[in-house]
Amino acid sequence: MSQLYLITPPRIDEGFLASLEAALDAGPVSALQIRLKDHDEAAIRRLAPPLIKAAQARGVAVILNDSPELADALGCDGVHIGQSDGRVKDARAIMGKGRTVGVTCHDSRHFAMVAGEAGADYVAFGAFFPTRTKVTEHVATPDILAWWVEIFELPCVAIGGITAENAAPLVEAGADFLAVSSAVWSHPDGPAAGVKAFGALTGEN
Repeated sequence: MSQLYLITPPRIDEGFLASLEAALDAGPVSALQIRLKDHDEAAIRRLAPPLIKAAQARGVAVILNDSPELADALGCDGVHIGQSDGRVKDARAIMGKGRTVGVTCHDSRHFAMVAGEAGADYVAFGAFFPTRTKVTEHVATPDILAWWVEIFELPCVAIGGITAENAAPLVEAGADFLAVSSAVWSHPDGPAAGVKAFGALTGEN
């Protein structure tokens, strides 16, 4: 059964901590990716520590986007790198064997196999649906998930415009994790309701 992999909005303020805590307390969340694309490093260093503390206190793994050096400095449980963010080998050297290195693979089977061979802990495919959090340059379909899980044991993450309403085909295809952002933070009834909406898909309801 797929697990929930929560991603922060690209821009937050200090008040976001309360929304995060409400979301994390509403249902099982396996991982939190801190993805603050609209903030510079100084702001991330200021904003991230309370989020990291809140997530780790609840047993939620914290993954920082893009920078292994910053992920290490902030005490994160892992880093998520894109195809232009450096090599898995270099990220591993910084993060060590005990922490997670995840890799964006878009809709590419080749990228995923290369990442797996290089020692990544998970591969992420997408975008599966239109998304408001970033420009969609690559479109993936559920068959890439089905292909991956049939051949490889390494976990896979589905990302991109995923909601509780459209996620069923990704779950059926075998996605280990559903990476979700707007469907939680922009849920009309609030973030807690957004997390609860995924409960049935993740086997918790």
